[in-house]
Amino acid sequence: MATKSKIIVLDDDPTGSQTVHSCLLLMQWDVDTLRLGLADESPIFFVLTNTRSLPPEQAAAVTREVCHNLKPALDAENIQDFLIVSRSDSTLRGHYPIETDVIAEELGPFDAHFLVPAFFEGGRITRDSVHYLIIDGVPTPVNETEFARDSVFGYTHSYLPDYVAEKTKGRISSESVERFLLEDIRAGKDIAGKVSILERLLNLTGNQCVAVDAETQDDLNRFATDILTAASQGKRFLFRSAASLLTALAGLPPQPVPAEEMSQYVRESKPGAVIVGSHVKKTTQQLEQLLQETGIVGIEIDVVQLLDDSLAQPGKLLTQTLEKVHAAHDAGKTPVVYTSREELVFADVQTRLLFGADVSALLMDIARGLPADIGFLIGKGGITSNDVLSKGLALTSARLLGQILAGCSVVRTPGNHPQFPNLPVVLFPGNVGETDALVTIYKRLTFPVSGCK
Repeated sequence: MATKSKIIVLDDDPTGSQTVHSCLLLMQWDVDTLRLGLADESPIFFVLTNTRSLPPEQAAAVTREVCHNLKPALDAENIQDFLIVSRSDSTLRGHYPIETDVIAEELGPFDAHFLVPAFFEGGRITRDSVHYLIIDGVPTPVNETEFARDSVFGYTHSYLPDYVAEKTKGRISSESVERFLLEDIRAGKDIAGKVSILERLLNLTGNQCVAVDAETQDDLNRFATDILTAASQGKRFLFRSAASLLTALAGLPPQPVPAEEMSQYVRESKPGAVIVGSHVKKTTQQLEQLLQETGIVGIEIDVVQLLDDSLAQPGKLLTQTLEKVHAAHDAGKTPVVYTSREELVFADVQTRLLFGADVSALLMDIARGLPADIGFLIGKGGITSNDVLSKGLALTSARLLGQILAGCSVVRTPGNHPQFPNLPVVLFPGNVGETDALVTIYKRLTFPVSGCK
C-alpha cells in the first residue's frame, strides 16, 4: 500500500473507478455501508453518488448527505488520516464548484483543493494549465470540443484558471489559482529552482485552488508522492479529478486477472446479456458492430411506444422483450437489448427528463427479469451502468475486479446476492472505446484465452 491515508472517492457517475481494481464500490451511503468501505483492506473505495445526472440542488443535497454520514463512520472506524476526492468528468463537465464547496463545508477546513482533470486512457492531458482532448492524435483544447457545448455543463475556457473563474462566477479569480506546471512536477521544484514541490504543498492554506498539469501517468505518480508526504505531515487536501490521479494516489499493483483472461470470471461459461441505453454516436457504432457477431441476438426496444399514455404500454413492452431475451438465452445465445436509435424531440427539458426516466425504469425491469443463470452482464452507458448496479441488481456494494478494456471496469456481485450471485458486470461508459470495443469485450468474456481456467 502506497499510503496509510484512506482514499474516499465521491464519484458523480459509476465510471470513475476505471483505472483501479480490487476495491469496493458503494451504491448506498448510510453510515453502516460507508463503514464497509472504510474497513475494507483496499486503500481506496468509491461512493457512487451519480450526481452528474441530477440538478444542482439535488447534487448538493446528495453530496451533503454522504459527507454528513461519513463523519460518524470515520469516528466509528477510528480513521483520522484520509483524502477526499470529488471524481468527475475528464472533459470538465459536472457540478463544480457545488460539490467541492459542500465537501469543504462539511468535512473541512482544507488547505487546498486541486483540479486534476487529466485522464490518459481517454486521451485527456493538461499542459501549461490548458486542458486538452487528443482527437486523431492532435491535442485539442476542450473548449473547442462538443463537451464544452453540453446543454447542462457547458463552458467557454480550457485554461483551468479561467475555467475556475467562470464556474465560480468570479468568486475565485483566475489570477489567484496556483499552478503546478509540467516542468515543476518533473523537476521536483518550481522552474526557478528555488522551492520544491513538497515545500509549495506545505505552504498552501485557506482552501487554495490549484490547477495541476499532467501528460503521462508518471507525472501524476511523482505529484502524488509529494501530496501523500504533505498529507502525512498534517496538510488537508481535497481533489476534483478524473480517474488517472486515483491510480497514482492508491499505488496499486497490476490487477490480479489481466483483461484478456477475464472470461474466467464468467459463471459456468454461460452466455451473458447486454443492455445498451447510451445514445451517443460512438455507442451506436459499437452496437452496430456487435450485432454482426456470431452468438448475438439483437432485441430492439421501440421506446417511441412509451410516449403512449396507456398505463399498459410499459408492461407490454417488458413482456415482449423478456420473452425474446429468454428465448435467445435458451438457444445458447447472448441477447443484446438496446433502445431504438432515432432522436426524439420534446416540448421542453422536463418532458425529456421524464421520458428518460421512463426508459431507464423499463431497462431496469428488463435487468431484473434476466435469466438467473446468465454468465455475465454488460451495461453500456454511464447512467445505464449505474442504474444496473443500484436499481436493476439492487446492490449495496460490489467488488471492483479491474478493467477489461481501458476505461471499462468489471465488478462482481456478492456471493449472497439473491438472484445473481458472483455475476461479473461490465460498466461501459457511452463515450469510451474504439468502434470495435464492445465486440472486444464480448469476445474476452465469451472465448477463454488458451490455458486459462
